[in-house]
Amino acid sequence: MPAVLIVGAGPTGLTLACTLARQGVTVRVIEKSPGFHRISRGKALNPRSLEVLADLGLGERLTAAGRTGLVFRKYFAGEHVSDTDPLAEPPDGPESRYAGPLSIPQWRTEDLLRERLAEYGVQVELGTELVGFTQDEQGVRAELADGRRIPADYLVGCDGARSPVRRRLQVAFEGRTDEQQTMFCGDVEVDGELDPTVWHQWFGPDGAVLLCPFEGSSVWQFQATPETGPDGRPLEPSLEGFQRIFDRHARMPGVRLRNATWLSVWRANVRMAEHFRVGRVFLAGDAAHVHPFAGGLGMNTGIQDAWNLGWKLAHVLTGQAGDALLDTYQEERLPVAALALDLSTGAHAKVMEAVRVPGVGVEAVATPDLRGLAVHYRWSSLAGSATAGSGGADERPRPGDRAPDAACPGPDGAPARLHEHFGGGRFTLLGFGAAALPALAAAAERRPGLRTLALDAGPGTPADPQGRIRHAYGITGDDLVLVRPDHHLALLAPAAEGRRVDDYLAALGR
Repeated sequence: MPAVLIVGAGPTGLTLACTLARQGVTVRVIEKSPGFHRISRGKALNPRSLEVLADLGLGERLTAAGRTGLVFRKYFAGEHVSDTDPLAEPPDGPESRYAGPLSIPQWRTEDLLRERLAEYGVQVELGTELVGFTQDEQGVRAELADGRRIPADYLVGCDGARSPVRRRLQVAFEGRTDEQQTMFCGDVEVDGELDPTVWHQWFGPDGAVLLCPFEGSSVWQFQATPETGPDGRPLEPSLEGFQRIFDRHARMPGVRLRNATWLSVWRANVRMAEHFRVGRVFLAGDAAHVHPFAGGLGMNTGIQDAWNLGWKLAHVLTGQAGDALLDTYQEERLPVAALALDLSTGAHAKVMEAVRVPGVGVEAVATPDLRGLAVHYRWSSLAGSATAGSGGADERPRPGDRAPDAACPGPDGAPARLHEHFGGGRFTLLGFGAAALPALAAAAERRPGLRTLALDAGPGTPADPQGRIRHAYGITGDDLVLVRPDHHLALLAPAAEGRRVDDYLAALGR
């Protein structure tokens, strides 16, 4: 019997499955579609999602398959206006291994996640449709279209905006769909002289068309203001229609589009589920919230939903925490989803306004918020106290914040980053200074599953000669910092108060 049944094999479901399988949790992933799609769809992973997937062992694979530093080539009324590198001056904000987003088609991200999942012995079950389920205090019983039944401890709906899981739970999906804000999207190949190393963006007073290339692929993602009929409603998308739109805006008769493998009409949906948990059933990703495309927050927010829920399910199922810990999934992620809806809605409005101005384009939405690094859970019941250090509370990260990253040598002295020390789905206790060593040793003895790391504590421990790690954490004395498995701060305490760490872990979900 699987401990967790995941419905839907998109980026959200696959991230959750990898997170659980790595922790030794038995998981099954079912997918209604008979085959894996090859659609570019969500085409960028933001820095926070890259940190998540790197922790799952996919950092180098993703970097090799995608492209960073994609230049935006802008045109207005058919004339070239400028080339812009959004990463030429990275926005101010928290330090990360990743300065900006990675351009990569969604199907490739899913391929790599499935490869990672297979390394844990789990395969996606294609052509497997959920038609119903029941639940009680003992578990969930899922019913499939072919008559089979699957018992599980928990069920997670990662099954998209039309989520059958959400509908069967009768959870309201509140918000709006704006039929007046639409866009044609598709995947095409291009014949003719068009630089395949830049994202081409043609704007004008009556609309826009964008063609984005992908590393190692002949496919480009097409986005454009739609063609409309006499009634003002969008026509059905077609390759011929894509070509007409391109010709009108780009004015490059030598360029022809062909082999459209994805044709879609995107409509501005802004919706969020009223609840993310009902008993033993959870919602994540598009099943829980849908966003305007601007800012690329949809897929990224789903990946980060899975990251939050995954460690909590694993801790409950392995006996490290009580079931009440799972209530903090909704407590933490619902406000984040609401913020993402606000950000993406605002970003969409900025883009619609900016495209009518020569030289301004989709980079009008670029803010540190869209990197995902500033997302925090300061309001959470899991945010412990912060009494370490002597800096003022406003000068250092607080419990609930993402744990700062920084350069931090590995055990062999080789270059590494602090987040690399956090990998593996466990709590990590950082001890700053020699006075923290006894607390680290005692905590490791009491909690065998707890990872401990001494910093700037003398011979044999990573040094912080410039004080960059201390500065990032606002630490001036000898202190303890407890980091959650999802790299958010749990609590900060003086080195002499190590028992508070044990008290925190003992109280998880109980």
